Amino acid sequence: MQFLAFIIAYPLLWIISILPFRIFYWISDIVYFIVYYIIRYRKETVRNNLKITLPHLSNKERLVIEKKFYQHFCDQFMEMTKTMTISHKELDKRFKIINLELMKEYEAKGKSIMLLASHYANWEWLVALNLKMSYQGVAVYKKIANRYFDKRIKDIRSKYNTELVSTDKTIPLMANNNRKGILSIYGMVSDQSPKTVQIAHWESFMGIETPVHIGPELLSKKYNLNVVFAKIKKVKRGYYEVTIVPITDDAKSLPNYEIIHRYIKEVEKQIYEAPEYYFWTHKRWKHQQNE
Repeated sequence: MQFLAFIIAYPLLWIISILPFRIFYWISDIVYFIVYYIIRYRKETVRNNLKITLPHLSNKERLVIEKKFYQHFCDQFMEMTKTMTISHKELDKRFKIINLELMKEYEAKGKSIMLLASHYANWEWLVALNLKMSYQGVAVYKKIANRYFDKRIKDIRSKYNTELVSTDKTIPLMANNNRKGILSIYGMVSDQSPKTVQIAHWESFMGIETPVHIGPELLSKKYNLNVVFAKIKKVKRGYYEVTIVPITDDAKSLPNYEIIHRYIKEVEKQIYEAPEYYFWTHKRWKHQQNE
């Protein structure tokens, strides 16, 4: 069944990925209408998330954000398929790194880098960064159940000097790289809610006490990594800019949970600037400290 699903869906996704961007976004508009008005995909979750995190806005203002989010949500799904065939030149034009020199400075220090990002704008296109770096790019991800899609996605990302590593293999890989002196950029998107059994620390996120993943901080301290945050800005449809924000170049010297605290505050600032580009379909606030 997995192979059947793959051979049916993959050719369609490939055909979509080679379409000109103008037609590409026409299709996205149609998908938006279906997802928002007919399927109503996770609309209750989105509305609740907006209500509890942006209580200072009126219902009308939140509705505007909601609709803009779904439009972007569909655009991003389409742009993910575009990664299959987009040229490096086209990706470089549409996903610009504003202060690449900072990453080069971090590389010159001879330490691996922890690159933290959030589910905001188009984090998938962060692979563009690895085309400009000498370090090996490593993206931590949750393994896809369909092994054929999982393998194909790994193959696609390898074109961008990026190795996809499932969460359960991250620690062994980092230990091996550290032992052999292999310098890498470890990309982690860490703003999802951890499983209940993994809750070890809470932070105020968008004004709500919420459990957070502390793995990136623990690994950054263990291997004394330089830590940065990738702040992504959507300039216009299909175009993004990334600013690299320093978190620390001396992870071991910081108090416990300071790295994750700084990261959460950067994510907050990003959301407040343009909330419509955050991934509101996640049940990010399903655990609260007053439960």
